[in-house]
Amino acid sequence: MINTGDTGFILICAALVLLMTPGLAFFYGGMVRRKNVVNTMMTSIFVIGIAMVMWVLFGYSLAFGNDHFGIIGDLSFLGLNGIGLQPGSYADSIPSLEYAAFQMMFAIITPALITGAVAGRMKFKALFIFIIAWSTIVYYPMAHMVWGLGGILAKIGSVDFAGGNVVHISSGVSALILCIVLGKRKDYDHAKYRIHNIPFVVLGASLLLFGWFGFNAGSALKANGLAVHAFMTTAVSAAAGMLSWMAMDVWMNKKPTLVGSVTGLIVGLVAITPGAGYVPIWSAIIIGLVGSPICYLMISKGKKRFGYDDALDAFGCHGIGGIWGGIATGLFAQTSINSVARWNGLFFGDTQLLVAQIISILVTILVAVAGTLICIAIVRLFTTLRVEKREEQIGLDISQHNETAYPSFNGLD
Repeated sequence: MINTGDTGFILICAALVLLMTPGLAFFYGGMVRRKNVVNTMMTSIFVIGIAMVMWVLFGYSLAFGNDHFGIIGDLSFLGLNGIGLQPGSYADSIPSLEYAAFQMMFAIITPALITGAVAGRMKFKALFIFIIAWSTIVYYPMAHMVWGLGGILAKIGSVDFAGGNVVHISSGVSALILCIVLGKRKDYDHAKYRIHNIPFVVLGASLLLFGWFGFNAGSALKANGLAVHAFMTTAVSAAAGMLSWMAMDVWMNKKPTLVGSVTGLIVGLVAITPGAGYVPIWSAIIIGLVGSPICYLMISKGKKRFGYDDALDAFGCHGIGGIWGGIATGLFAQTSINSVARWNGLFFGDTQLLVAQIISILVTILVAVAGTLICIAIVRLFTTLRVEKREEQIGLDISQHNETAYPSFNGLD
C-alpha cells in the first residue's frame, strides 16, 4: 500500500543523491590543474545523461529484473515496462517507479567516481565508451548480486545498506585498474601538482555531504526510525573521519589542511555507507576514526610504494574506504537495529556476518577487476585510451572540448 510520507521522503532523497554528481564535479574539478578543469567536471556531468538513458532502457531491468544465476536480471523491464505506480517487490510503501528513480541516481554517481583516477590524460571519447561498458558489465550485475531478489551475495548473508560494495568498492577498484593500464601523467614523477581551487573542493564536498544523507537515510526506503538511525550514523562517521584526517595531517605535516579535512569527511561517509542502517551510533565514531588513517596512509604512502597514478585518489578514498566499511559492518552490525542482517557482528558474538562480508568484498573486487579489463578491451576496439602527448601538455580543456574555465588563462598550468 502506498504511503504518502514514504513517497515524499524517497523523492527528496532521490533528488539529494542526484545532487551528489554535480558536487563530485566541483570536488574533482577544484583538485586538478587549471588546464583540465572543464574536462574533469565534464567527465562527471556527462554521466548524468548517459547513465539515466541507459537505466531506463535496460539498466534497471538488468539490475532488478527476474534473477538469472544470482548474477544478473533479465530483460523483462526494458524501457521500464511494467514499472508503474503501485508498490513492487523491492519497496512495499512507495511506487515501483519511484524505487527505480531512486536507484537510478546510484547508477549515475558510481561510474562518475571512477573518472577522478584518470584526470588529465584519458581521451573523452574513450571515457564515454568505457562508462557505457562499465555500467553494463560491472555496475548492473553488482547491483543485482547485492540488492536484487535472488542475488548471490544477498543469499550468502552479506549486507550492504547503501552501496559499500555496489558503489564504492566497485568504482574504486575499477579506478585503480584503469589508471594502471592508462599509465601515469607525463610529468607525474617531477611535477608538483597543485590544487587549483580549494573553494571548489569545499563546495563539492559540501554538496556531497548534503546529498549523502539522501544516499544513506533514503536506503531505508521508508520515512521511519531506521532512516533516522542511518542519518545519524552518517553524520557521526563523517565528523569522526574529518577529525581523524586532521589529526593525521598534524602528525605527518605539522598543520591541518582544509582539503585534508573535507577529504576525511568524504572518507567517513564512504566508510559508513555499507553499515549505516546496521551498526550502533557509537560505532560510527570508530568507523570514521579508523577509516581516515587507513585511507590517508594508502594515499600518502601506498601510491608511491606501488607506483600508480590515481590522480584524485578514487581508489584511496572509495576503494579502501569501502573495503574498511564492509569489514566494519561485519564487526559492529546488530540484528536488533535491522533484521535484514541474519547475524550480529563479530563484536556482538557472531562470526558468520564478518565471513560473509569478506567474501562479498572479494567477489566485488574480482568482478571489478575482470569487468574493467573487459571494458578497456572494448574501448580499444574503437579508440586509444590516452590523449596525445601534445594534447596532454596543453590541457584537456582545449584539446577535448575547446573550452577554458578561465578566459584569461594561458594554458600553461
